[in-house]
Amino acid sequence: MAESNSASTIPKKCGPYISSVTSHGMNLVIRGIVLFFIGVFLALVLNLLQIQRNVTLFPPDVITSIFSSAWWVPPCCGTASAVIGLLYPCMDRHLGEPHKFKREWSSVMRCVAVFVGINHASAKVDFANNIQLSLTLAALSIGLWWTFDRSRSGFGLGIGIAFLATLVSQFLVYNGVYQYTSPDFLYVRSWLPCIFFAGGITVGNIGRQLAMYECKVIAEKSHQD
Repeated sequence: MAESNSASTIPKKCGPYISSVTSHGMNLVIRGIVLFFIGVFLALVLNLLQIQRNVTLFPPDVITSIFSSAWWVPPCCGTASAVIGLLYPCMDRHLGEPHKFKREWSSVMRCVAVFVGINHASAKVDFANNIQLSLTLAALSIGLWWTFDRSRSGFGLGIGIAFLATLVSQFLVYNGVYQYTSPDFLYVRSWLPCIFFAGGITVGNIGRQLAMYECKVIAEKSHQD
């Protein structure tokens, strides 16, 4: 009788399961916050490059930050970064295609460096015309995907992100929120989708790496339990 009472007091399997679900939700929030601040930082740095070369122009009354960026740009980019970074690993799980190509932080950092270089080229390198610049950036962006991603989901999401972000930019420029010098693709520059595509791939890789780190932590905790 005593043995049955002692056995009944042993925690059931549902305890660790509920704990893992709770920790997953918390880690999801933490990953979103980290991705948000990464997006804010990249927005400040990359937008500064564009403004210094007069590629993008904001009205004087909205120049409020120390980096000469409109106040709404960093939080919008941070939010987009959080959404994209969480969407990539979610899409991988949904498609049943876990991304295992170059899954280490050194590769992610190189991907970030290449993305910054692509943005730097769009602002600093002088080409004979916008067509040459656009084709060069398109090749570099696809090269970034091939070097650091190579997944169908990553390419598809990158195309979707580039399309939606370019559409939003067209809408903002049309309404006078900001403007591009020498627009050649309706109201924006023709190379802008390439930057958005490369940015989506880069943030997606960061989000995947953060998700992989979470999985490792949960696995270690389950082994300890």
